[in-house]
Amino acid sequence: MAGQTTLSRFVGKADLVKQGAEGRVYRAQFLGKPTIVKERFRKRYRHPVLDEKLTHRRTVQEVRSILRCRRAGISAPVVYFVDYTSHCIFMEEIAGSSTVRDHIVSTQQANSCKELELQQLAERIGRILAKMHDEDVIHGDLTTSNMLLRCSSQDTESDLVLIDFGLSYISSLPEDKGVDLYVLEKAFLSSHPNTNVLFEKLLQSYTKSSKKSPAVIKKLDEVRLRGRKRSMVG
Repeated sequence: MAGQTTLSRFVGKADLVKQGAEGRVYRAQFLGKPTIVKERFRKRYRHPVLDEKLTHRRTVQEVRSILRCRRAGISAPVVYFVDYTSHCIFMEEIAGSSTVRDHIVSTQQANSCKELELQQLAERIGRILAKMHDEDVIHGDLTTSNMLLRCSSQDTESDLVLIDFGLSYISSLPEDKGVDLYVLEKAFLSSHPNTNVLFEKLLQSYTKSSKKSPAVIKKLDEVRLRGRKRSMVG
């Protein structure tokens, strides 16, 4: 109980960044480092025992997905500390970064003939997602807002960091990976109109890089077809 009180006091002093349906995100200092704290709060409409089980499982899945990505060489936040009683994850704040969404929008608005640069970025995203899926990590909420470009201190390529694994889980099923790509495609094309060519570059890169891509792309096509049928039915 004392530990819980200390944690509540710590979170109370942190800056609230955003609150969603799944939890709250804070910015704080932890062990002298800039830290993002993600807290999953209780859902009062659910039975307390069921809510505790589901919330615990979600927290475990998020941490497991991040660690699995990092072990595979995929850039994701460092996890500093996890409190499974309060369902809080303390993780690295990706300083000096901007979202891929903002980068694409600003590059397009600049109208500076950087189409090749954006295509190369799309290919990098495809390679990283292929590696993630080959590790059987399903992100669950792939958008260009959940990908960060972290500036390098040297004159090298920016690091591409995947964030927000709150809906992630582990699965080897091509269906789950196809749905993951479909979610990204819908988010990508709604956030960045007239970028069909860019997304095709991303998929081509994914297909070349993943050992399991034929089955995944086949499932993606099936999911697209189901999506079109739902749209037609209304």
